[in-house]
Amino acid sequence: MEVIFMNKLSRVSEHHEEIAQLWIGEEENSWHLGWSCYEAGDREDTIWYEGNSWEELMHIYRHQLAMQMSEGYRPLMHGLYNENEDMKPRSYAGQRLHCFSELYGNEQLYEDLCTWRRQKAASDRKAPYFVATNRLLRLISAFVPHTMDELMQLPGVGESKAAEYGLEWLELMSGFEQSRPFPLDWVYIVLKEEEYESWLYKQKEQKYKQELDKFITRKHVLEGMKEGQTLEAIVNRSGLSRRELIELLEILDLEGYDTDSLLDVELAVMPETEQEAVWNAYEELGDTFLKPVLLKVYGGDRPEGGSLEQVYERLRMIRIRFRRHTETERNVG
Repeated sequence: MEVIFMNKLSRVSEHHEEIAQLWIGEEENSWHLGWSCYEAGDREDTIWYEGNSWEELMHIYRHQLAMQMSEGYRPLMHGLYNENEDMKPRSYAGQRLHCFSELYGNEQLYEDLCTWRRQKAASDRKAPYFVATNRLLRLISAFVPHTMDELMQLPGVGESKAAEYGLEWLELMSGFEQSRPFPLDWVYIVLKEEEYESWLYKQKEQKYKQELDKFITRKHVLEGMKEGQTLEAIVNRSGLSRRELIELLEILDLEGYDTDSLLDVELAVMPETEQEAVWNAYEELGDTFLKPVLLKVYGGDRPEGGSLEQVYERLRMIRIRFRRHTETERNVG
């Protein structure tokens, strides 16, 4: 195997330096990504990836590297990431407050705030994150503001949020001791740089894990379509719901992937006259909303032998073809 990239990393743990190597190799048109640890003269290899997809290798590389760096490893040669861009967040001060709150927060108070948020979201009929994000609740639980002025020193608390929920938050705070004073300038001195860097890489790890999961899901869907699998088979393979899969099909079709084989299989049970009526409804009403098309084609009656959810699935699948046809005509014109 020919090694095309290698970098040495190290971390100090209990006065002992641990050495590792990150490497990428190529052999017989296959890519290999690995991690090698050295201790007491012994080498232990871990293979992260073997295959022919450079794109998949890079997704795994970013995720695994962020994981190792969040655990304290640092490279001998910089440039594994674009540090100039990635390691300088837009709000340096705000990010340090977030870091401190996640590392040294009051878990009991955080749980109380989460309970309050669930109840408030239910009573206001809002999604919980519209009431307050996890990060904001972490900040409140870590710094325990006792006045409105202190509360508004926290990133994410503006006049509107303070006016809407501030008094309820302060009432919750009244039962907890404020062990850390305001203003919060002391955080930037107390928080260790190594802690902060590891926390930043933990954020990267989470970000790249989401990107990797998204890539693997798309891979399963594309492979399933290529193999001629049904919608249900691809659902089982990818872990997506049927609605999520159809929404992804819309995106893939826009990106130029061939979705016709799967659409042919799923729409084979739908009479051609019914498909034509749906197509004509899109031409007349547009393709932005499904309900007007549903009412135009079926009136107030649900088609026989199918649930309303199945009808909407077929409307979405015909819309994929309709939009592609419309875009093609526009480009030709």
